[in-house]
Amino acid sequence: MTATRPALDPELRELLVDMPLMSRLSAEVLTQLRRMPSTPVDSLLTHRQVDRREITVSAEDGAPIPLSVLSPADSKRTAAAPCVYWIHGGGMVMGDRFSQIDIPLEWLDEFGAVVVSVDYRLAPEATGTTLVDDCYQGLLWVAEHAAELGVDPARIVVAGASAGGGLAAGVTLLARDLGTPAIAAQMLICPMLDHRNATLSSRQYSGVPGVWTGEMNEFGWRAVLGDLTGAQVPAYVSPALADDLSGLPTTYIDTGSAEVFRDEDTDYATRIWAAGGQAELHVWAGGCHGFDALYPQARISATARRTRTDWLARVLPGT
Repeated sequence: MTATRPALDPELRELLVDMPLMSRLSAEVLTQLRRMPSTPVDSLLTHRQVDRREITVSAEDGAPIPLSVLSPADSKRTAAAPCVYWIHGGGMVMGDRFSQIDIPLEWLDEFGAVVVSVDYRLAPEATGTTLVDDCYQGLLWVAEHAAELGVDPARIVVAGASAGGGLAAGVTLLARDLGTPAIAAQMLICPMLDHRNATLSSRQYSGVPGVWTGEMNEFGWRAVLGDLTGAQVPAYVSPALADDLSGLPTTYIDTGSAEVFRDEDTDYATRIWAAGGQAELHVWAGGCHGFDALYPQARISATARRTRTDWLARVLPGT
């Protein structure tokens, strides 16, 4: 363990005092966490004028993939809207399509964006490329039904947080390599990108309780990789392995200085630049993993969330 590590933002440190933190995950703990209630999405929608549709699409193996489609309820809207395709976090092993949904709902409010959130299958029940393939199939459905959804197919953003950020990166690589669908931008929020779990920041946040530790990260990756090892691990699952990061849409990456994913996220942005691509990188000083989702009321969180919205306004024409 590396004992020296960046300090937490003082406001976050005070807020985390009341949060039960742990250093490791186990199958028993995961079972307990999965029994916790899902995000109460209805309470997030009550003060918004939103049309909600529940859709089920088929995975490549025929399994059902639920999608929630949340659209501004504006009968007078004539122009096609941007779309945020949202992929939730949860370490690849927990969460559902309503996890962290308050983040993309801000873009529904700000831009009139249609938000589509996908319920991909979770590890360890699903392994290998199943998770990213589920997300890709959902994205294909959105692109194919853009007119029906009132979505501008030239303004589809793939976005996700933590594990969802890693899956968003994998989906974007897959879409690039297969040539479809078109993705206008990818937003990777504290993304989980590298199964090797070997960076300095991984070591700094191992051996101590936290929101997401090196040990918890190792558990999540073991669950999703199953029997895959070494060269068998696809870059679509662990995007940091991708040899070629050229040809990607404009990218936003943010992370905290006080979290496991800091170094792999910074490296991913650096490699996009090296390949001639465009990426905007923010490392929030004192930010722990998922700080803005956990404590949106904190000043650092409000700044991070506002900065993402400002970036979307710049990269999406017509917003």
